[in-house]
Amino acid sequence: MKPAGSLVCVGIGMTLGAHLTPLARDYIQNADVVFTGLSDGIIEMWIARMNGDVRSLQALYREGKSRMDTYREMVDTMLAEVRAGKRVCAAFYGHPGVFAWPTHKAIEIARSEGYSAHMEPGVSAADCMYADLGFDPGKYGCQHYEASQFMFNRRRLDTAAYLILWQVGLSGDQSLTRFSTGAAYRQVLVDVLSRDYPLDHEVILYQAATLPTFRPKIVRVPLGELPTAEADMHFTLVIPPAQPLQPDHHTRERLSALDRDLGLAVQG
Repeated sequence: MKPAGSLVCVGIGMTLGAHLTPLARDYIQNADVVFTGLSDGIIEMWIARMNGDVRSLQALYREGKSRMDTYREMVDTMLAEVRAGKRVCAAFYGHPGVFAWPTHKAIEIARSEGYSAHMEPGVSAADCMYADLGFDPGKYGCQHYEASQFMFNRRRLDTAAYLILWQVGLSGDQSLTRFSTGAAYRQVLVDVLSRDYPLDHEVILYQAATLPTFRPKIVRVPLGELPTAEADMHFTLVIPPAQPLQPDHHTRERLSALDRDLGLAVQG
């Protein structure tokens, strides 16, 4: 028999009230305790109106404190209530599984201990980005990396596809203790990107709207000017394709031969 406690991690989306699904709302309203991982006090107050026991996890963050220590404390805090036999709901902004280590870890541990635990999806910043910037990730392809991870590791970039770098305001932070880095660190990022992109290539700094009265922030600058642009940890760097797709004629001909064998029309 499974223990009585349970955990569900839900996403509330990016824009207050606009993205919360009926299922996520139901979990929030019917939980014994709700933990929130949100970046806006107004949104925290809005969630608090749905349940009598809502507890913010934001107080666990502190300048100079490792974010991994904070994340582990979040996991321990949520699981303590699950182990106490309570129905726990963790409500995180955006999608609860995107850039949200504590939710994945808490579910993993809860399941290993025999508790019921699962995740419900939410509208992420990426979903808002596709709509606000008006591009389809399926048209040319889309590569997603956390900005610092991208800098720390060698990647084979496809410059005919979109490149998305998350948390660009934290570029190059090896300590996991800061909430921002700065122009010198973004210059290192530009130096890495300049291996594949010209410095005059236009890039986009993007931040989704979090309140219905807000507009998304969209700033277009040449890549070389990125270090001096204002960008906190909530901004995403979007780099459009820098070259057209390069056809693979050999593979296309092999596929066309198969199509001809099947009597299929081959498009020009």
